[in-house]
Amino acid sequence: MDQTYFTLEEKALVKQHISQLIAMLGSQVSSHDINTVHNIVKHGIEADYYKRDKHGINPVVRSLRTAVMLNQLIAPDRNMTIATMVYNLTRLGFVSEDEIGKIFGDDIGKLVHGLINVSRLYKKQAAVENDNFHKLLLTFAEDIRVIIIMIVDRLNLMRAINHHPDEKFVHDISSESRYLYAPLAHRLGLYTIKSELEDLSLKYLNRRVYNQIAAKLNETKQRRDNYVEGFIVPIRQALEKSGLKFSIKGRTKSINSIWNKMRKKDIDLNGMYDLFAIRIILDSKPENEKKECWIAYSIVTDIYTANVSRLKDWITIPKSNGYESLHITVKGPEDKWVEVQIRTTRMDEIAERGLAAHWKYKGIKSEGEIDQWMNNVREVLEAGSQGQMELIRDMNMNLYDKEVFVFTPKGDLFKLPQGATVLDFAFHIHTKVGSHCMGAKVDGKTQKLNYKLKSGDTVEIITSSTQTPRLDWLNLVVTSKARSKIKQAVNEVRQKRADIARETLQRRFKNRKIDCDDAVLSRLISKMGLKSIIDFYVDIADGAIDVNKVIDDYIQLTKPADTESQQHESAANFVLQNHSNDNKHDEDILVIGDNVKGINYKLSKCCNPIYGDHIVGFIASDGAIKIHRTDCGNVKHLITKYPYRMIKTQWSGKLGTQFAATLKVVGQDDIGIVSNITSLINKEGDTQLRNITINSNGALFEGYLVIGVNSLSILDALIKKIKNLKGVKEVTRSAH
Repeated sequence: MDQTYFTLEEKALVKQHISQLIAMLGSQVSSHDINTVHNIVKHGIEADYYKRDKHGINPVVRSLRTAVMLNQLIAPDRNMTIATMVYNLTRLGFVSEDEIGKIFGDDIGKLVHGLINVSRLYKKQAAVENDNFHKLLLTFAEDIRVIIIMIVDRLNLMRAINHHPDEKFVHDISSESRYLYAPLAHRLGLYTIKSELEDLSLKYLNRRVYNQIAAKLNETKQRRDNYVEGFIVPIRQALEKSGLKFSIKGRTKSINSIWNKMRKKDIDLNGMYDLFAIRIILDSKPENEKKECWIAYSIVTDIYTANVSRLKDWITIPKSNGYESLHITVKGPEDKWVEVQIRTTRMDEIAERGLAAHWKYKGIKSEGEIDQWMNNVREVLEAGSQGQMELIRDMNMNLYDKEVFVFTPKGDLFKLPQGATVLDFAFHIHTKVGSHCMGAKVDGKTQKLNYKLKSGDTVEIITSSTQTPRLDWLNLVVTSKARSKIKQAVNEVRQKRADIARETLQRRFKNRKIDCDDAVLSRLISKMGLKSIIDFYVDIADGAIDVNKVIDDYIQLTKPADTESQQHESAANFVLQNHSNDNKHDEDILVIGDNVKGINYKLSKCCNPIYGDHIVGFIASDGAIKIHRTDCGNVKHLITKYPYRMIKTQWSGKLGTQFAATLKVVGQDDIGIVSNITSLINKEGDTQLRNITINSNGALFEGYLVIGVNSLSILDALIKKIKNLKGVKEVTRSAH
């Protein structure tokens, strides 16, 4: 090994850390493990793979120190220790993941793979403050032990960078620790690590404030300990005399928590009431909890003067997150203010180990399943070192298997559902980006619209001004947002093209000095077999329909009305094409009696009731129920003769079923007027002309139109429109 690789101080640290690891791991690690790791690291250094990083930190010393801290703070564990030692050499390409798996076993290979995954994630340069980042981090890690290694390694790094000359490096590492690693440590129940990460972050980000608070607290540790013990003695004695079962402990709050409270309350350190905190935990039966907490409160306030304005009673009315405790602030010896928390064992467990209560109490957002899962990990960690790593090893890390997290080239992070494609992501960014999307570069490689995104992908959308949305894009997306935007965009494009085609057709009509009648044009479009006028104009825009032929056909359609004799063709000659007599009832559209369904019923032909009419049912001799309008002439006779066979009936509210309604129309005897009426009906989306009978009577015609409609309101609106047609004299509803 290169003797110049380590400084004298580092050589001493390496020797010390190796001895510590061997002692802590004991029988878990064999001499073969020790020699194999030593040889891999030695050869990596000799091959110039294990260089100091750009900040001058020796990676071997850092890995050894992290391994020692893992065994001290978490639990002695062979696999996590070895993975920590060899991970960097695998990441740098000196030894492959497969080789690590073959040498040390699949579990260590799995840990190394997770650590490398996370290192790749960091190359994305994403903002760790983004709430999605920690979710992606958990997804990439694949194993909770990877997260634990990262947290401990971060604490190791934070301890090492005090007074590091690169101020930006220190600032960035400290910010990450505050926003990412401290909350993760808190969720895992690693409270000591969490507090130290927060304190060190404050120290490096605002050293003046940190030093000021630290100086105030460090009047001497012994003095603080003596103060807390002296404060507790009379309380402990009084509680013992009362017969209560309890435990009591005192602590000095962390520097970071003190600083947070100073900012929140807008006070200086001298105005802080609760630099010290005492917790009294009562071993109470459920039925005695509140009573015994208030007994303890009375004992404490008899000994020390309470600041009643600082009483926080979360026992009578617990916090919304379930937190229960009595908080009081009392004046202790030397006129120091001390916060005393009184709670039972159950309350303490809710506060410290509840699924989400404690995290919410400390301001960390709950996320349902992940909080529950993290809580299970916390309980394992708190259960002691024996066997805990085996339990953690078996825990499932598929916390976000229904989501993918992807980056933009700038490092912005977005969450999408599993199965989302490049096109989904394009519409997620902006409708215009989606509408003009041609594909994307994913991690530098060109991909098509239908490429399914994976967590950690960096996606750069490729657009073109010539690209327009198509209906078949609906098969390439999974998000409702993309689907609705595609439909909207396609319709907008069709409408724009239709508008241009309409202007073109109108201009051609004008050039040939022809006045275009919308009713005649509608007849022509219907004759061509097109479903809508939009389809007609889009076909013109596409060149599928020739404009000149449209005008010629239009002239041909209007010719009979322009003959030299100027005689009108009789309305009686009108023939309805492709009419339908379909009048099925596929589902219950009526509520009969006391909400009875599935009863055989018929809509009476004598009055043809439709949805919206006031109706009543009549039980016929065959057991079927005939539905009449209440204003039907036959109903008055039936009610008088058979009142006991009448049954209450109303519409169920289910739309979509069409009813047959008959209209009587009187107008000038001209086939063109009838054509205009039928064209109007065909243009209405909720109506269908099923049958028509025309009789001529001198200068007038009398027609009966059977129309399929969904409701009375639609029928009434249609009647008004027909009345407004030129040449129509009268329109009434008929039972004909």
